[in-house]
Amino acid sequence: MDNLIIGANGQLGTELRKLLDEKRIDYTATDSKELDITDKVAVETFFDKNTPKYVYHCAAFTAVDAAEEEPGKSLNQKVNVNGTENIAEAAEKVGATLIYISTDYVFDGNNEEMYTENDRPNPKNEYGRAKLEGEEAVANIMSKYYIIRTSWVFGKYGKNFVYTMLNLAKTHNELTVVNDQVGRPTWTKTLADFMLYAVQNNIPYGLYQLSNDDECSWYEFASEILKDADVKVSPVTSKEFPQKAYRPKHSVMDLSKTKSTGFNIISWKEALSSFMAEID
Repeated sequence: MDNLIIGANGQLGTELRKLLDEKRIDYTATDSKELDITDKVAVETFFDKNTPKYVYHCAAFTAVDAAEEEPGKSLNQKVNVNGTENIAEAAEKVGATLIYISTDYVFDGNNEEMYTENDRPNPKNEYGRAKLEGEEAVANIMSKYYIIRTSWVFGKYGKNFVYTMLNLAKTHNELTVVNDQVGRPTWTKTLADFMLYAVQNNIPYGLYQLSNDDECSWYEFASEILKDADVKVSPVTSKEFPQKAYRPKHSVMDLSKTKSTGFNIISWKEALSSFMAEID
């Protein structure tokens, strides 16, 4: 087996499957029903039997607010930390290359400048903490790996902010969206493209940051999504929209290292426009 996609039915996993299908690249797809990554023995047995060469780890617990409810005990911990450790150990044993997806939530969002791969992480919520522990497990266990931090992910095949805004616009005349959290949206197609690009071009192993280019607030993102809809979008502060989990105020990640590999990154507005045309 050359290519293994774990979490293959999720938003990113489905996008990656579509990309490999288009390029006629063979792969094996698993989800929790086929492979429970929290079961160490099951993971080890699967890897020993199938010996994948490249492992695309797209499985994750992404319910950020729910992760706050049972710190260190919830599915957030079991999937994002223990599951990643299990995959890394099994992948290393068979000599595979691991591609692991992380998040901008490893940062506290207090930096006014862009965050580089060398900046010290300081997660302020349980999700960010768990994903950082996943990063550390991969870096400590694996010989051949790509850790890709991403942010504000949207795509055709799952729940995300774009679909939420489009659906709310059908039943509301006015929407309020926070304007004091700034980051970079990421189209799953851009992310899947880079995952495959990294492997096919043998870029140096290590940590990378990938989103679409340029930055915006959630309010600006929503305004662009709904620019052709008959709905008013108004800005509010985070205090007016309380959530269980802390959200970074400024989690704009520097993309210089990823761009230096030769990978072309389009702006988030271009990505959004292409995505909207795709779902029309």
